[in-house]
Amino acid sequence: MAFGGRDDAGEDDGILSEINVTPFVDVMLVLLIVFMVAAPLMTVGVPVDLPQAPQAAATQAQEPLIVTLDGQGRIFVEREEVPATGLVARLQPVAVAAPDRPVFLRADRAQPYGEVMRVLAGLSAAGFARASLIGEGAP
Repeated sequence: MAFGGRDDAGEDDGILSEINVTPFVDVMLVLLIVFMVAAPLMTVGVPVDLPQAPQAAATQAQEPLIVTLDGQGRIFVEREEVPATGLVARLQPVAVAAPDRPVFLRADRAQPYGEVMRVLAGLSAAGFARASLIGEGAP
């Protein structure tokens, strides 16, 4: 069985061993046409003439509340030291005033995982639904 080249008699039989890309190009062109037709249909379908209204001032992003757990196990809200037993009582008025205020917890790497979880549980008990742990970027 010969794939191109010469046969037993030494004659060139003219068989080409190239890949036929015509079906591939046909499929790609059909896909291109389908996407060109479907793309305008993906926008919001019902045109509406909306009324004009005066724009309210853009709301300022709230300053995050910074809670720190230092290497000695002391807890600070902003720069004020708070005893572990008084953390929930200290944070409840803040959570009631702004429940969606972002909370960042900065915990020293020397603190065990359980201590960090204790502070996170206090934040949750005070009324904050989410808190982010802050770390240092790698050099």
